[in-house]
Amino acid sequence: MRIQMLKSCASVAIPALIALAALPVAAMPVHNVPNGVAIAHDDGRVDPAKEMNLTVILKMHNQANFDQELENLVDPSSARYHQWFTGEDFERYAPTPQEYETVRSELVKQGFSVISQDARRLTIRVHGTAAVVEKAFHTELHTFTYKGRTFQAHTVDARVDGPAGDLIDTVAGLERHQSRPQLVAARDPRTGKPFEYPLTTKESLTQFKNTFTNTPLSASAAYSLNTFGGAPTAAYSGTGYAVNGKVGALTPAQLQAHYDVPFTQNSTTYDGTGQTIALVEGYGYPYMEADANTAAGLFGLPPKYNLAPSNFKVVYPEGKPLDYPDAAYLTGWDTEIALDIQSAHAIAPGAKIVVVASSGQDDEDQLTSLLYVINPTGKTNGKPLAYVASSSWENDSEIISGLLQEEAFDDVLKEGVAAGISFDFSSGDSGDLGLGMPVGDLQIPANSPHATAVGGTSILNDPYNSNATVVTGWGNDFVILGASVLVEDPLQGFFYGGAGGGESLFFPRPNWEQVSGAGRQVPDISALADPSTGFPIVVSTPTGPTSSQASGYVLGGTSLACPIFTAVWAIADEYNGAPLGQAGPLINKFKASASDVTAPSGTSALVENDVAGSITNAKGKKTNFNARQIFTKAIVEGTTNTPLSLYTQSTFVSAVWPVPINKTTDDYYVVSFGTDSSLTVGNGWDNVTGWGEPIGIGFVRGVTDKTTGAGKGEK
Repeated sequence: MRIQMLKSCASVAIPALIALAALPVAAMPVHNVPNGVAIAHDDGRVDPAKEMNLTVILKMHNQANFDQELENLVDPSSARYHQWFTGEDFERYAPTPQEYETVRSELVKQGFSVISQDARRLTIRVHGTAAVVEKAFHTELHTFTYKGRTFQAHTVDARVDGPAGDLIDTVAGLERHQSRPQLVAARDPRTGKPFEYPLTTKESLTQFKNTFTNTPLSASAAYSLNTFGGAPTAAYSGTGYAVNGKVGALTPAQLQAHYDVPFTQNSTTYDGTGQTIALVEGYGYPYMEADANTAAGLFGLPPKYNLAPSNFKVVYPEGKPLDYPDAAYLTGWDTEIALDIQSAHAIAPGAKIVVVASSGQDDEDQLTSLLYVINPTGKTNGKPLAYVASSSWENDSEIISGLLQEEAFDDVLKEGVAAGISFDFSSGDSGDLGLGMPVGDLQIPANSPHATAVGGTSILNDPYNSNATVVTGWGNDFVILGASVLVEDPLQGFFYGGAGGGESLFFPRPNWEQVSGAGRQVPDISALADPSTGFPIVVSTPTGPTSSQASGYVLGGTSLACPIFTAVWAIADEYNGAPLGQAGPLINKFKASASDVTAPSGTSALVENDVAGSITNAKGKKTNFNARQIFTKAIVEGTTNTPLSLYTQSTFVSAVWPVPINKTTDDYYVVSFGTDSSLTVGNGWDNVTGWGEPIGIGFVRGVTDKTTGAGKGEK
């Protein structure tokens, strides 16, 4: 599939979202300056002495035939279905040795040094200064800032002259985005600081377990507020959240119960045994294995599943970072890695986990790690490191990306599909990214049709029906009601976070995707992501040369959803007896196997007890608010007149969260569940949760199309 911009959207006031020509067959895209150049602040030219790595991707022979083979690999009606590529298959499409040498020698001639060469002759990784890059690609590199984030991009269409230029498909590294983990912590809404629990003793470990609950919602109650004994006054009533001081979270056992894994059939327990889960991470940190085992012991995972060298490994495709381990602590990757390991291990405790840790955190580093998962030995007939891989990196979004970056990721992910790998990516934690519409708001590389995009859910207890669990799409808005002695008038609020999703402007909708729309639709599937109903982890940081301090957190974000789904997919591979490959096509083919996630029923007691109330001012004027008006009449915090918006989401859950200030005074907030910017939770596929959640044996039977499992591990 060749990349092109699908459409322009007149309603989006972004000059970069304009229609681009289809990619030429013979060489790199002619017009390849990234979108962000037109909308970001130009901070100036990159220092010519700055050193950087590039991954140059060569053109395949018979690209159309290769793309058709990819479709056949994931089409159950095809004779080629699930007959994954061998080295010989890749050789049929690879550049010739002479072509590869033409590109390599030209890059060396231009001043690059070669870091690594691909035995399949599809990629070359090189190193050089910014001055060398600009000269070789006839461009300029600048640094830009957009919405507080800095990135590098080229300002003149990049090209390579001569015979080598005709052989290059794309290049990664001209654009450089400092990727961030896609996690969101449960936070104190007053301070914005994560709830952190030092774990210094066995007693503190037990106390950490008592700080959260899987039943954070409580039955409706009334709340009266005044302003230092006078007006304005306010009265609110509705369902409560964390009224006993315990935030929402599911332990590993509760997470297993919700997703109905591991499961047993014909005396075989399917827990991921024989499978390998690759977790693509940044940097790595020293306490990964120890933290996971501490958490496993704390939450009652059987000791037989403890991580050890036999079932846990860390690899560094680029070599160990020079600033190891400090880099992980300074950038938050330690927490991300702990979350990924501990959540994947909870779902598929029998699987081997391999952390693939990069030495940096930009998109070219991530691409290098993906290539390592595909062929860790570097040999022509090399087999994948793992057939399921989770990646929670946030690179950038379509509104600032460029064709070279988009195609680089897609080319590598195509190779992964051919090899039988499901590369799973978090869909994002910021809803529609503030665009106000679910088009062109997608994260990269989750937007690729050769990736499986994982959205997010909230898993709620129903205080009006103790036997019920309510699952809806993840999206939280907060409104500040005031304190016991202070009424907010007007109300103020903010969008806290929500799963990413929507329609791609770069990629057309693939044939396997059974959703309307011209562009690729994201996400494909979803799992728990709401930090208000999140997952508890243990993560340690050093306090000295030989000492460390463990802390407990409750985390969410699609960084949680992605490893949960990847672990379920590992169990599906185990049940199938062979790799299932990319998950997206099978989820769409057998969509009824997923548990549909919808908006809660408007007639349910939980919705009927959404928060409502009134404010009475000093003149005695009373203003009433229903649940929706509490949010839509609030002003976005930090602005003077920008209203908070729920867009078209009409049905959701809301609750009052009393946050203690001291022993006698609380701050009061209303938190919503299922309001995700302009994205909408609904029946069937939606752009928050995809086709729904992957629940147990029903999901696994569906996507494998088998009623009985293989009873054996990975081949």
